[in-house]
Amino acid sequence: MRRNHFVDKVKPHEDLQDLIGAAHTNKLSLALFKPNLWQDFVVEEVHRNWDETKLARLENERRQGDLFKDAEQVELDFQIVRKLPYKFSYQIEDKNGKVSKMMIEDWEIGALYWNCFDRADGNEEVAIQKVREKYWDKFIQDRSVETRLILGTTLEHHNRKARNPFVIIGVLPLPSTYQPSLF
Repeated sequence: MRRNHFVDKVKPHEDLQDLIGAAHTNKLSLALFKPNLWQDFVVEEVHRNWDETKLARLENERRQGDLFKDAEQVELDFQIVRKLPYKFSYQIEDKNGKVSKMMIEDWEIGALYWNCFDRADGNEEVAIQKVREKYWDKFIQDRSVETRLILGTTLEHHNRKARNPFVIIGVLPLPSTYQPSLF
């Protein structure tokens, strides 16, 4: 239900260039987006291990501790999660025909992958197929669903004015009959 309140109160954007311009002028860092056309669901293999330099930096931070947390909480805060060996993206087109490939950074897609991977006894191909079935077949190809994207900028890309500082931080499949309330 909270999802519907969000969708009801936020008008979806349909022009990526307007969104990017608003981000570059620090007017917007979070948006609801409605693609005009869904071109593809892209799966790309990435490094399987975390960057050693980053891990060392995190380990140093963990060792330093925190004045406001006990040792147990510090350990919980610095647990390293399994790294996804794949990057998932949508290739979309906005209302003006601008094509973009946008990475899905939503934690749910990672959790889905690992759950499918574990259920498939470590078979990555089966896990990827299950993720594709949900994020492409169910969310995009199924005509009873109209999907919106929650986009957010990352600090790194926002600050350096990347060509497109947005990533997908949420995927919202809505019934195609969904009508936002008029407030």
